[in-house]
Amino acid sequence: MTNNPDGPADKESAALYVRAWDVLVPARAGYLAGVSPHYDEVLHEVAQRTEHTGSLGKTDIGALVVWKRLSAQTRWVTELMSLPDTQVRAVTERAVTAVRDHTVPRSEAARTGRGIIWELPGFRTGDALASAILTAAAPHRMAVYDRRVQHALDTLGLTLTPTPGRYGRYMQLLGDLIEHGAAPAAGWTARDLDTALYWTGRPTPAPSP
Repeated sequence: MTNNPDGPADKESAALYVRAWDVLVPARAGYLAGVSPHYDEVLHEVAQRTEHTGSLGKTDIGALVVWKRLSAQTRWVTELMSLPDTQVRAVTERAVTAVRDHTVPRSEAARTGRGIIWELPGFRTGDALASAILTAAAPHRMAVYDRRVQHALDTLGLTLTPTPGRYGRYMQLLGDLIEHGAAPAAGWTARDLDTALYWTGRPTPAPSP
């Protein structure tokens, strides 16, 4: 297991991960049953374009804003749209290269990619949209982070602090979980894990009156 400064001590890790998988395996099944199979088509389309172009442009980022259901009526969107697309692609191309670099651990690639995306307007705080971009760049290696994921991690007792470098630590945590995965989770990707966490962290429906 790699050393995650946010993670539990080694003696506690095995039991903690077992308990997490007891929740995540059915959560993944719940996600697949409860979310339209067409919902991720936008992410898949952006990922396919990125596979061929090696970068993401403003159109791709705009599509991911809609996919993540974020507000486009913010100052950073105006600032981003005011940049030449060539400048945006120059930054995202470097980030794409970083997260696809298999010569370094997943967590290091994630941290480097996130640091590069930081250069664009709107990406200096929060990891939700940045993680979507990096996941589109390397869909079989990276994963999406958002507040539902954070809530699920907190609920499961898996510590992830908001201090700088969070996305790299998040990917390391997912890597540790995959390494200690239960048999029903064999072959899971980090993206599979983030959807299970997303489902786990969804709001609990209010009881019917």
